[in-house]
Parts: sequence; structure tokens; C-alpha cells
Amino acid sequence: MVDPKPAAVSRRRLLTGTLAGGAAIAGGGVLSGCSTRQDVRRRDTADPWRQFAGCTLNFVSENTAPTSAIAADAQRFTELTGIHINIVTLELSALVQKVALDLASGQSQYQVLYADSYQVLAPYAEGLVDLREPAGDPSLPGDTSRFDEFVPLQMDVSGRFGDGERVLALPYDCATMIWQYRKDLFETYHDRMAADLGFDPTPGPQRTWEEYFRIAKWFNDNVDEVAYGTGHQAKQHDSLMCDFSNVLFAHGGQYFPDGERVGRYGAVDPGPCQLDSDAALEAAEFYRRLLSVADPASRTWDWTGVGAAFAAGRVAMCPNWHEFAADNERALPGKVGYAALPSGPVKSANMYGGAGIAVNGNTAPNERKAAWLFLNWATSRRTQLRNLTGEVGGATPTLSSIYQLPEVRGAQQRPTDMPTMLTAPAVRRAWQPEYSGMRPKIPMWSECDTAIYTELSRMLAGDATSAQAMRDTTEQVDRIVSRGWVAAR
Repeated sequence: MVDPKPAAVSRRRLLTGTLAGGAAIAGGGVLSGCSTRQDVRRRDTADPWRQFAGCTLNFVSENTAPTSAIAADAQRFTELTGIHINIVTLELSALVQKVALDLASGQSQYQVLYADSYQVLAPYAEGLVDLREPAGDPSLPGDTSRFDEFVPLQMDVSGRFGDGERVLALPYDCATMIWQYRKDLFETYHDRMAADLGFDPTPGPQRTWEEYFRIAKWFNDNVDEVAYGTGHQAKQHDSLMCDFSNVLFAHGGQYFPDGERVGRYGAVDPGPCQLDSDAALEAAEFYRRLLSVADPASRTWDWTGVGAAFAAGRVAMCPNWHEFAADNERALPGKVGYAALPSGPVKSANMYGGAGIAVNGNTAPNERKAAWLFLNWATSRRTQLRNLTGEVGGATPTLSSIYQLPEVRGAQQRPTDMPTMLTAPAVRRAWQPEYSGMRPKIPMWSECDTAIYTELSRMLAGDATSAQAMRDTTEQVDRIVSRGWVAAR
């Protein structure tokens, strides 16, 4: 049953946690709707979907493709439930600030939250509703068994935090970094490249990062159709940490001991930073060398920048989030291929960056149930399938069963009206444990992330050697982690 009292969340803890993450508190806009000051009225109806008709919910989300698709489809939710949904989309750092402020205020201005696994779920897990409560409420549609429908890796990373069985979010998007390349150019120059380089250049995890480097340099020297062989999201930004992490994990490096467990399930005390290990130093030196042959504009690009450069035909290949496939297919129809990233000495690692959708723990009992109806609808099989074919587009589904549908399997080949499904073979491989890459899911990650991409940026600018950058990062991360999350209460 639902706890009649809103979840108790320490304002000091949340505010301190936000500040510890290097973020500033931003003022929230004024939205109408359900409020913890006055719960919504439950109607006497036999239709469980319409028991909160007339309520208004506020949903704050990162400005992602899945939310664009949900916003375009929201009228269907209103027609089903009688509930109106206001959707506010923000850039990720602004979203994190907004969520922190809202949780700290205790007012639940936003009842539904986009729960980024690392910057919302991990630090604010105690401020989110355990979704086993509404899922186990017989008066509401849905049940706890549907948690098993989600892709297992995504459920663990995006839905849970730490030990225990709590479900704090439903997997909502599943952005995954893969190798995106100009299939037409690789086909045109295949034989010449193979002869010059001495190996089959066909992209995939059978290639090594060293071979990727040589392919990129070959394009630089031999092909006029593109300006550079490779482009990267190497701006001093979260994107730089993501781009580097693929190489780090492939070389056997980790941010913390038992890094795969910390990335999948999360931890409050992850142990000492491992970025000064031999594997991490080797990865950093390779990454510095790789960026030396990449498009120089890479150091000004985040994921959107490199995505635009690739779609514009400026670079022959790049690692980027698979959700950019829809843009690629619009700009370069039929000319783009998708594969798992190259392997390092240890593995092919493909960064998973998905997020969940959660309910604010400060919600009153009835609005909490109304919010559950939205989560249930937004992640339902019918909604996810419809978003695949909508004009706005969206992400690939987070429900395993959708990938088995004949129309979805067929959409993995051209011609297709589901362009993101062209990436399905690559991303499904990337979601297997032996190919996945996950950054640490720890409450203080935001501040650690800033230290990592700042030092990497110094390295790429030539202000620090790769070894010095890794050692300086290690010291900073250890200092951040040693303060502990308990100290932020």
C-alpha cells in the first residue's frame, strides 16, 4: 500500500549534495497542478485509469528524443486518464539543479522526474518513491511483474540504486555509445584501405582501437569526401568523460575497484580511485594520441556537436549515442552504418547512458498514484512501439519483448520507417555485460565527473601529460569521495 505520508527528505542533505556536485541552485518556474499542500481528489469510477481525472501533473525532463516523442503523444494519455501533463524539458545540468531544488523544497512542483542514473538517481535515491508501492496497489493498473519486462542491464542501472530490491525508476531511455560510420565510404575504399593498412577495415568489435586510429589517419590522408577520419565529443563537458570512458574500459581501466558492479548497481563508498593504474595511464595516452588525428573541432563538440558534424559529412566516423541515428538517416539516407565500438586489450566497451522516469517522494498519496499512471503509460509496450514510428521519433524501446515483434525485427534493415532500429544489432550487443561500459553510479559523481573532464581537457590542450592528468584526477576524485555522502546529510 502507499505510504500516506510523503517521503521524508532532508532539505539540508539535498541542498548540500547539490552544492557538493558543483551545481548552483536555480529558481523554478511556476507550474500549476497537483500540490503536496492539497492532494488531488480521487473519483468514484470503475475505470482505474480515470480515477484521478482532472488532475494536472508536471514532468521535468532532459531535452531528449524520448521526451520529445512522449510530448507529441501526450494527448493520448489525457484521453485515457483525464489527467493533463505539463512537460518541461531542460539541458541536463539545468534539470539536475531543478530536481534538487524541487526535492529540497518539499513541495513536489514536479511530480514526475527524469531520473538520470548518475546525477539524479544516485544522489537523490532517498527522495524517490519505491515504485513497488504503486505497482503493488490493486486499485492501480500494473503490477510488480512488469519490472521483469525491461532489459535487465537497463533495469539495474536506471531503476535501482545500491543493495536491495527497491525500484526507484522505470527505464525510460537507453542511449548507448556505438561506432557510427560512413558505410558508403567504407565500401568504396574497402579494398584500397585493406591493402594499405594490412587488415580488413570493416567496423565492429573485431577491430581494435589502434586499428580505429589507423583508419582515421588513412581517411585524413586519402579521402577528399570528408575533412577528417574521426570526430569526437571532446569538449570540456560530461561528453568528454563519456568519450574517454569507452577507451578506458576497453584497456581494462576503471574509475574504482569492482567498477562494473559500481556502475551497474551503485555504491556510496566505491573505494580508492583507480585512474593512476597502468591500464588507465595507457588508455589516457592512447586517447590523447587518437584526438591528435581527429577533427580539431572535436575539442569544441559535445554529443550534439559531433552528431551534427557527422550528419553534415565532415567526418567519416565517430563514437556517439545511438539515438542520433534518426538524424543520420535524414541527412545521409542509406549511407551510415552502426557497429559496436572497437576493442582494446581487454574488451569492447560501449558506454550506456540511459535514464529512468521516477516519482517525486514528496508527492501526496493520490497524486503519487496519478504519477504512477503516467509512468505506466509512458513506458508501456503500446506507447514505446508507437514512438518508434512517430514523426517526432524517439529512442529504441526499453522493453525486451518489443525487439521480438516481426515488424520491429524487420525494421532493422533498410528501407525502414523506424530509423533508430537500424542500430538495434549494435546496441543489443552493447547491453550484454561483456560489451557494456558504465561509469560509476555514486552520489558524488557529478563533482567527480567535473574533475575528470577538466583534467582530460588539460591533457588534450597540452597543459598536462596523460600521466599527470590521470594522477591529478585520482587525487581530486579521492578527495571528493573521502568526504563521503554521509557528510552531505
